[in-house]
Amino acid sequence: MSAASHPLASAVGAWDRRWSLAEGREGWLEPERTVVETVAARRDLGQVVALDIGCGVGRHALALAQLGCRVTAIDGSAAGLDFARNASATAGLDIDFREGSMLELPVADGTQDYVLAWNVIYHGDADVVQHCIAEIRRVLKPGGIYQGTMLSKRNQRFGRGQEVAHDTFVIPEESDKAHPHYYCNAAELVALFDGFELLSLVDQEHGQPGNWHWHLVATRL
Repeated sequence: MSAASHPLASAVGAWDRRWSLAEGREGWLEPERTVVETVAARRDLGQVVALDIGCGVGRHALALAQLGCRVTAIDGSAAGLDFARNASATAGLDIDFREGSMLELPVADGTQDYVLAWNVIYHGDADVVQHCIAEIRRVLKPGGIYQGTMLSKRNQRFGRGQEVAHDTFVIPEESDKAHPHYYCNAAELVALFDGFELLSLVDQEHGQPGNWHWHLVATRL
């Protein structure tokens, strides 16, 4: 299957259009507090080698670099990466930004202390999610930390639109949901993260009532 015909291509295109506009970037410029706190707690172990998957406009990559991490950040959106590179240069930060896919992480096995994928790996079906998790486990050092989010079945959009695969829905009339989104419950999430020990798992609302997401922190076994 070509890159252009892959189901993820529509998601990348949607985010590229969003990141090209100032109004599209609004609300995506400040890092999540929990991400900063998780990484800050590990700084006493020495420099943290970190990978930001789906970095978008760079909000977390910049925050990690400001904490002293050695950061690689990837995204499929050229517009997002252009903005992130400019923001990094303005801040005087050295971040390795790369255009790439969450399905083929461009780093070597067992090299990362910390991997972040915030609102990223659920853009696809269960096979895509499992592939992404396998890639994350591949690049993490044993004992390394993964932090990310997954869509909860409590989310108000679960079950809406067209079911294109098991627990995977497309809502054509909503531009940001017109590509596959995978939803899971707690038991399914734990099964997906076989090979990890979950340190924290919380189901909470994002931004608006009913927009439930799992927040998880896990260590690679």
